[in-house]
Amino acid sequence: MDLFSWWQYDFMRTALWAVLLLVPLLSLLGTMVVSNRMSFFSDALGHSALTGVAIGVVAGVTRYEWVMLAFAVVFALLMNRIRHARLASTDTVIGVFSAVGVALGLLLLSRSGSFAGYQTLLIGDILSVSPGDLWVIGGALLLTVVIWLGCFNGFAAVSISPAVARSKGIPVRLLDDLFVVLVAVVVMLSIRWVGLLLINAMLILPAAAARNVARSLRSFHLLSLLFGLFAGVLGLWLSYYHAVSTGPTIILVLGVLFFGTFFMRKK
Repeated sequence: MDLFSWWQYDFMRTALWAVLLLVPLLSLLGTMVVSNRMSFFSDALGHSALTGVAIGVVAGVTRYEWVMLAFAVVFALLMNRIRHARLASTDTVIGVFSAVGVALGLLLLSRSGSFAGYQTLLIGDILSVSPGDLWVIGGALLLTVVIWLGCFNGFAAVSISPAVARSKGIPVRLLDDLFVVLVAVVVMLSIRWVGLLLINAMLILPAAAARNVARSLRSFHLLSLLFGLFAGVLGLWLSYYHAVSTGPTIILVLGVLFFGTFFMRKK
């Protein structure tokens, strides 16, 4: 078996660049998602993509991605506001939003008769990334890094103790809203290639595996990035040689890393 025969294909080289840009983007955000116990929050955001697409289709918008993005931002801010209102438990609020997001999207798409044409959004296809898409992913990564460098201390303080952060003059609500909007934008940009069913796993598994063995905040972020890149490249390579879907293969590699690091922690 020629280990490098895949390199001769343009779509595989483009997919590799997509993995090298997309995985760090998701791994970086995933560290804070895991630290803030917001795994179900990001999952609900992924489900809201279906409603965003449906609204775009019903409204006759050609580029439904923009409608999906706008809806996700509004959805994230509304869910975040209700979550902080303490009128119901966080898991209940997120569960309701997730269920309503999926149901409304399916209802609208079925009414328009267009659901079959959008089933690819469920599992995504990273091999469909075009060279132009790489610029979009790269721009999202650059924007995220800039926000991360400027707001990381605030994000970290809010994740540890919002009350203490507020007493230090940190704008807790503003940073919290900024973070959920950032997650919403990245999830919506990525969902076409990662898939609605897999986006949350791609977001949290590298960070979850890193948290099992990290001994400091720095090593936590570094290991999350390394685990994500390793799984992304290996998953892409395995999917090519075994003729299977790339996204699920990457997730399974991340799953192996998570359980491996989990038992290392137990030991």
